[in-house]
Amino acid sequence: MRTVLPASGIVLALAAGCITSDVTGRRQLMLVSQDQEIQLGAQAWQETLSGAKLVASGPVAERVRRVGGAIAAVTGKDYQWEFALVDDPQTVNAFCLPGGKVAVYSGILSLMRDDNELAVVIGHEIAHATCRHGGERISQNVVVQLGLQVADLFVANRSDEVRAWTNGALGMGASLGVLLPYSRDHEYEADEWGLRYMHKAGYNPNAAESFWGTMLKLSEGKEPPEFTSTHPATANRIERMQALAAELTTP
Repeated sequence: MRTVLPASGIVLALAAGCITSDVTGRRQLMLVSQDQEIQLGAQAWQETLSGAKLVASGPVAERVRRVGGAIAAVTGKDYQWEFALVDDPQTVNAFCLPGGKVAVYSGILSLMRDDNELAVVIGHEIAHATCRHGGERISQNVVVQLGLQVADLFVANRSDEVRAWTNGALGMGASLGVLLPYSRDHEYEADEWGLRYMHKAGYNPNAAESFWGTMLKLSEGKEPPEFTSTHPATANRIERMQALAAELTTP
C-alpha cells in the first residue's frame, strides 16, 4: 500500500496534466496553470533583477525593447511583456521567464552584428515563454521527484548504503534519461519558433547561422558531450536552423 499510493499519484498526474500546446501542437505535461506560471515568472523576475545593474534608457536599451516588442507583437500572446538590458559585459547570456519577462546581457550584445542577430536571441527567449517551457519543466520535476519517492519506498527496508546508491543511480538516470533530453528538446523548439517569430516580424532568420557560428567559435573545445548537457550541441543547432531559415525565406 505504501508504494501503490505514490505510484497511483504519478499515473493520475500524468493523466490529468497533459495538454496540447497551442503553439507547437505538441502534447505537454503541465501541472501548473498558466496564471500560476505567470505569477511565478513575475516573482522570479523581480528577485533576479533586484541586484542587477540595469540600463533603463539610451539607444542600446531602446534597441532591445524595439526588437523585443516587434517580435512579441507577432506571437499572439497578450503577456505583460518586459525587455530589460543588464549591464554585465562578462556575461554572454539572455533569458526569459514565464509570462514574457526577457533579459539581455550586454556581454552577448557585444557579439551581435545587427538587429537580425539580436532578433535571433530574443526570438529564442520569447519562444520559451510562448511554448510554456517553464511550466513544463516544473511539472517534469514534480513527477520525477514522485518517482524517486516510490523507488525509495521499494528499498525502505534495505541498508542506508543500498538506499543511497539506489537513489543516486535513479536520480542520475532521471537526469540523463528524462530531464536533460527534455531540456534539449525545449532548446530546439525555442530555436524553431524563435526563427518563425522573428521572420514574421520582418527580421532575417539567416542571421541565426552567423550568430551561432560566433558562439560556436567561442565554445570550441569547451562544450560537454550533448547527452550530459541541458543544451544541444551548437553545431547541431546551426544545422537545424540553417534548414528552417532556408525554408522560411524560399519564395
